[in-house]
Amino acid sequence: MLDQLTILAPGLIGGSVARAARARGAARRIVLWARRPETRIALREQPWCSSAGDTPEQAVEGADLVVIAAPVDRIAQLARQVAPRLKPGAVVCDVGSVKGEISRVCHEAVHGRAHFVGAHPMAGSEKKGWEHGTADLFEGRTCFVTPLSSSHADAVTQVVGFWRDLGAEVVTVDPDKHDEIVAHISHLPQLLASSLCAFLATRDPGWRNYAGGGLRDTTRIAGSDPRLWAAILEENRDEVLRALRQFQDDLEGFQAALANRDFIEVAARLERGQAYRDKFRPTS
Repeated sequence: MLDQLTILAPGLIGGSVARAARARGAARRIVLWARRPETRIALREQPWCSSAGDTPEQAVEGADLVVIAAPVDRIAQLARQVAPRLKPGAVVCDVGSVKGEISRVCHEAVHGRAHFVGAHPMAGSEKKGWEHGTADLFEGRTCFVTPLSSSHADAVTQVVGFWRDLGAEVVTVDPDKHDEIVAHISHLPQLLASSLCAFLATRDPGWRNYAGGGLRDTTRIAGSDPRLWAAILEENRDEVLRALRQFQDDLEGFQAALANRDFIEVAARLERGQAYRDKFRPTS
């Protein structure tokens, strides 16, 4: 059990970390910091929050583990800001969905006083805000832990153990490999869902009233925060572009098969997609 866990800028993920840590006894004391004063007041009233600091620096004082739950374009800034106030030997991790450059910058920001080990739980929803967090959000879900080759071994062990304590199934990968993986399995699907809705918005507006479960299921994540996703795509631009080009090539093959009335090839592609989908791990 940690003596103190600090969570900076909690949204859906950060709020769920706090709830899960309290429910599972992962920390004796849970301290939070949020940018807005009214949010800090609301957080202080929550049973899973021990206190809420008025500044990030105040919130990290005495923390054994600091989780930076800010959007990806603010993680490095917060790491630099709190670095001088970290307890010697403290461990810092994040929950951002891009890891390469963030891991290197944050490692340098806290190096010599504390240790940084990146993390990315593959959990969440199109909703945002700590109010929507749940104590079981990470149960049975993958959490990437992305140490650098120079990361402190004990710090890596602590971060792995922490996410396992919250119920996640931890996968340890290199930060750049992580970015390649999520460009395909997370960032590309977001682009497809958002692009499909943006395209349909140019058609007859009344058609949306006829949408069945297929369109609703396929485009659920298009309801996610556009500003949040714009920052993610900017951070992982190169890997997302590679994934997008490969997908476009494959889609053109599908289009060619349909245009040429090659329905054997059309069926083969549909069956390949079905087989891939059928092998997804069941979720709780």
